[in-house]
Amino acid sequence: MSGWEARVRSIILVMSTVKAACVQATPVFLDKMAGAEKACALIREAAAEGADLVVLPEAFIPGYPIWVWTDTIADYDQTRRLYGRLVEEGVSVDDECVAALKECCADVGVTLSIGVSEVNSEGSGKSLYNSNLLIGPEGELIACHRKLVPTGPERMFWSQGDGSTIGPWDTAVGRVGCLICWENYMPLARFAQIAGGAQIIAAPTFDEGEPWISTMRHSAKEARAFYLNSTLAFRPCDLPDELAAVRDSYGEDQEKWVKGGGSSITGPDGDILAGPLSGAEGILYADLDLNVINAASWNLDAGGHYARPDVLSLHVDRRPKPPMV
Repeated sequence: MSGWEARVRSIILVMSTVKAACVQATPVFLDKMAGAEKACALIREAAAEGADLVVLPEAFIPGYPIWVWTDTIADYDQTRRLYGRLVEEGVSVDDECVAALKECCADVGVTLSIGVSEVNSEGSGKSLYNSNLLIGPEGELIACHRKLVPTGPERMFWSQGDGSTIGPWDTAVGRVGCLICWENYMPLARFAQIAGGAQIIAAPTFDEGEPWISTMRHSAKEARAFYLNSTLAFRPCDLPDELAAVRDSYGEDQEKWVKGGGSSITGPDGDILAGPLSGAEGILYADLDLNVINAASWNLDAGGHYARPDVLSLHVDRRPKPPMV
């Protein structure tokens, strides 16, 4: 499909229905090029099923640092080594692996949301962010959102983002926002998406379980938006040899799903359209009728008639915060 054909197709889709693909997959840990190759294969698989928008999990490239939630984090030497490996395999927006993702999106004409561990290439090049890339159907980088607050032990690896990367953004499939994992527990971050008119919110996460699904349902209904909750799933046997200590810490059953996933797609009335998917890799699909959003907002528009800016308002500082000016 040519860029012109993708653009025309996308314009038509914004006026009617978007087919969304929510991917639940195991990362290729600590190998960003192999991770990009797997991501491209999943993108092509979803595109072959007619997907216009593909959402992949949090920190999919080069894999979520799962060891921060295990006892192995107490091994200081190992923690140092693994942080160094994360930086080595960290992603910059001008990396070869990102170029591969862009080329894939252009080839199949889809919009992509994918989580990466991003190096602060504008600064020292030694720190990392939990980031999410938004790539358009012509291979253009639309946004790189950095998670505002890493959760718990994530703070040992990831830095805090700033307001310059808060969406939502206009795309070929509608106005798309992104809230990474527990950013969905930040009321003001959610409101920034709502007041910004987000129609679709990518919610890549490491979380799972019923309370999280309830959060997705509540957040979608509150925002009157479609929520795409994409999470990773893995077993100890999926971990490479350089993570052997982490792999062994899970016990003898190496085939069990340590993270079962729970990916889902939720509509603007809080109804689950697909999923949750648990204990497997797979792709969930749903047709998103964007016209439903306006209809659903007749009695609740938290960024419009249900707001009271004379009483409660949000100030967003969108200025970048570089380490040196």
